[in-house]
Amino acid sequence: MKRLFSAIETVAALFLLLIALLTAGNVLLRYAFSVQIPDWFDGTQMLQGIAMFWGIALATYYGTHIGVDILWEHLGPRGKRRVDLLATAVTTAFLVPLAWMVWVKVGGTGSQGTMDLRLPLQWFYSVAAAGATVAAVLAAVRLVQLWQGREASPEPVDDDVPGAAHGS
Repeated sequence: MKRLFSAIETVAALFLLLIALLTAGNVLLRYAFSVQIPDWFDGTQMLQGIAMFWGIALATYYGTHIGVDILWEHLGPRGKRRVDLLATAVTTAFLVPLAWMVWVKVGGTGSQGTMDLRLPLQWFYSVAAAGATVAAVLAAVRLVQLWQGREASPEPVDDDVPGAAHGS
């Protein structure tokens, strides 16, 4: 499992790197030579969608979404577990149809392409849809693990801080 999570992190990070390189390269070329990289804007949009879906997969599994834990912090262990179960169930209930609809979008792109280079949008949408599917699957896995009383953590927690693996 650790290799799978490492691969997911790598995919998200690589697409973020590509966004940064494409943007920085375009700015450099625009100011130095008054030319632009073809499809840089469409490309960064597509790459951002991919990076977001793959990043959502890990954030969902580890429970590290940005959240306000006003209620959660004041509950006992059973209450915290119930809130985590409810939140993960709701997240799963949204991610499963989202993944399905992204795949529907992949099927409906036909021969659509980017503005300048006419790169098929289906390539980008397919990688994003795979990330959305991984997010939905990991949300379901997290739900099962929480139901069984286990919690996913991005790192082993060896300290005595209560709730340290919750994502606070």
